[in-house]
Amino acid sequence: QVQLVESGGGSVQAGESLKLSCRFYGDALRSLHMAWFRHIPDKEREGVAAIYTSLSRTECADSVKGRFTITYDHIKKTLFLQMDDLKPEDTAMYYCATDSYVDDRFRLRREQYNYWGQGTQVTVSS
Repeated sequence: QVQLVESGGGSVQAGESLKLSCRFYGDALRSLHMAWFRHIPDKEREGVAAIYTSLSRTECADSVKGRFTITYDHIKKTLFLQMDDLKPEDTAMYYCATDSYVDDRFRLRREQYNYWGQGTQVTVSS
């Protein structure tokens, strides 16, 4: 059984940084697809960043490119999202997700993932 537990959210001012964590519980394969999504009420859940853990191959949405960095620590079995230069439009509930197989063409699409965490809130004020 897979369980994902996010942490690290909070309230910050624009321009500041936060680092989100997502601890993986279960039988972690060496090769996993993991991703961060965010959800603003009344909007679609948006893919933010994805990583293929065995190759550390990453992808970021255009809206966060150059500001957010996704990494995975195999020893800690933890996914991270370093968020720098935060903007008010980054305010959302952030979720991590994982699955053993994801179509590489659609790594930032929510339907690719079957396992989700409970979310952590990020609020950025101007």
